[in-house]
Amino acid sequence: MAAVIQAKKTKKLVGGRRLNRSFGGDAFIFVILTVFGLFFAYPLVYAINNAFKPLNEIFLFPPRLWVRQPTMNNFQDLFIIMSKSWVTFSRYIFNTVFITAVGTTGLIFFASMGAFVVSKYNFPGAKIFFQGVIITLMFSGYVTAIPNYLVMAKLGWVDTFLSVIVPAFAFPIGFFLLKQFIDTIPNSLLEAATVDGAKEFGIFVWIIMPMIKPAWLTVMIFSVQNLWNLRASNFIYSEQLKTLPFALSQIVVTGVARAGVGAAVTLFVMIVPILMFVFAQSNVLQTMANSGIKE
Repeated sequence: MAAVIQAKKTKKLVGGRRLNRSFGGDAFIFVILTVFGLFFAYPLVYAINNAFKPLNEIFLFPPRLWVRQPTMNNFQDLFIIMSKSWVTFSRYIFNTVFITAVGTTGLIFFASMGAFVVSKYNFPGAKIFFQGVIITLMFSGYVTAIPNYLVMAKLGWVDTFLSVIVPAFAFPIGFFLLKQFIDTIPNSLLEAATVDGAKEFGIFVWIIMPMIKPAWLTVMIFSVQNLWNLRASNFIYSEQLKTLPFALSQIVVTGVARAGVGAAVTLFVMIVPILMFVFAQSNVLQTMANSGIKE
């Protein structure tokens, strides 16, 4: 009986409108979503199959989506090539993991602190500062490449990890998403914590961060996708400091003979960001749904 009453309640007005979808409407929406899902999944499925194709299937025309004779030779050739490099394969992996981990951690820490202050504290210039962050979203990384290099050169950070890690802290979309999510937290909750004796940093750590977990997980995914695929060839020149995507990209520039290795490289580079998104996609959807809601 309670379930029936609850079901009737869900059919009442939501946002001023009554939910009145028929079975045909639901079926139509399901078909549309399925078509778009297949459309967006096609490149991923093709890349996965390509990594296991022998050369004769890779150059087949018209190309086939599914591999007929799967092989691991592409991955074996990749590791053989990397093992012959005078810089070990593990060094490239360490560089990429280190840059990704430190850059992402710093971004979440500084962006969430800044978003908390701008969202919950009224100080002169707060709105102007936030508008400036929004303006930076319009600029591509290609536009700011030269100014960034000049700043890094002036600081003496060229050919160091700092030239890649420190700029990653200032990822504007991360600050924007976190600020919009913090706006949804009631001020009365923070006031109650202050009355109970909590300090500002304690409120930030024990109240704000757990409540905005979907937001900073989303920012973490975006940051990992950006840093994991970063070649950093404009700032890092020493072979010992180069990232894994840059080292792998040099393998496949020799010609069509390494097309299979190139397919394996593509899968190897893209698999980490994709897995992170798969495991945290619910948090991404929740963040996007709440980014424009205000108290």
